[in-house]
Amino acid sequence: MKILVPLKRVPDPDTRIRLKPDGSGLDPDGVKFAVNPFDAIALEEALRWKERDPATEIVAVTIGGEEAIEQLRTGLAMGADRAVLVRATGPLDSLAVAKVLAALCQREKPDAVFMGKQAIDDDANQTGQMLAALLGVAQATFVSRLERDGTNRVRCARETDAGIETIEVDLRAVFTADLRLNEPRYVSLPGIMKAKRKPIEEHTVAGLGVDAAARTVLLKMELPPRRRTGVKVKTTAELVEKLRLEAKVI
Repeated sequence: MKILVPLKRVPDPDTRIRLKPDGSGLDPDGVKFAVNPFDAIALEEALRWKERDPATEIVAVTIGGEEAIEQLRTGLAMGADRAVLVRATGPLDSLAVAKVLAALCQREKPDAVFMGKQAIDDDANQTGQMLAALLGVAQATFVSRLERDGTNRVRCARETDAGIETIEVDLRAVFTADLRLNEPRYVSLPGIMKAKRKPIEEHTVAGLGVDAAARTVLLKMELPPRRRTGVKVKTTAELVEKLRLEAKVI
């Protein structure tokens, strides 16, 4: 069995984000980058499947430049068997990424794709769905539980606004991980040492025969307005007066 796991390079959730003066994007100076947290959850789930079936092969994939190798090494240190870097320059939108992943799936022929439901840098939540459509396979999104009963059918619990939805799909599908699916393991020192010996295969977008022209263009980024500082009141009457006269909400 083979599982393909895309890993996106994103700003670390704990790093301080600054924008470029012209609003054209993030200022990368001094920013620490990491594996997208939802992708790390997807990789953890693949690793747990491998622990139950040691014959499973896990292939970590990312798209980007030389700097993206850092995230592939993290995936290899966690336990992925090998990695693939698709070199690309310039921004790629969700459809372009899905096309690249679809081309890789045609080469690798994985039995399943595990990926994060969204990336924390753009929160697009589109690539998994687009990839499933391009491959013509089933999709199970926002997955918080995965159960395989030894056959090629998988039972999935999906997080929805109305509650937990349980569906069953073929194993050959795209599964996107929700936050509650699992808690990723920490990278160990032995894992880091082993990762240095694991192979990283490289391709280019053009070499895969993919038209990666973006159909959406980022015009500008702006930080949200700062919240006003709150004030303390001594009595309920004073609170009501401020809400009525100053805030004009009652």
